[in-house]
Amino acid sequence: MKKLFYIFRYVSWIAVICSLIGSLLLFVVGALKTINALRVVLFDYVPKDKAHLHSADVATTYLIKSLDTFLIALILFIFAHGVYTLFISNKKYEDGNGVLKWVRTPNIGHLKNVLAEVIVIILFVKFLETVFVNINNLKWEIAILPISVLLLALGLKFLHLDKEENSNKKDKPE
Repeated sequence: MKKLFYIFRYVSWIAVICSLIGSLLLFVVGALKTINALRVVLFDYVPKDKAHLHSADVATTYLIKSLDTFLIALILFIFAHGVYTLFISNKKYEDGNGVLKWVRTPNIGHLKNVLAEVIVIILFVKFLETVFVNINNLKWEIAILPISVLLLALGLKFLHLDKEENSNKKDKPE
């Protein structure tokens, strides 16, 4: 039975490959959004639905959207690496070799923590974008998104998803 589980772990390649493809796709989409910002600045191209905004505001909106897209692309990359590390690779990391420290995934809790933090950041960027686009027409309902971000952040803090990382830091002398 143990051998079956050992072989079955290679099904995780599906998640790794699809996440890497999605990451690559989102890097391309983020680049296209940046190109749209350049089009606005260099050629004064403003879409009809954003004609009420100044061209600099439209370019900034495109850049905020590209930032959001790049962030998700990076998370997909980290997720793919984490799944590979946790379920496929059977090698332990040695300090200083191979992967950058911020990409390393020591356990599934760390991977969940990174994903949860990014969700909060993405919602914050979405709020920033919404406020920026609707700056002249803000209503109280727009407060729902930052309140949600605050509640999610507090939930993450109370869940202590980073407790293993903090305990590892306490154990290591500086």
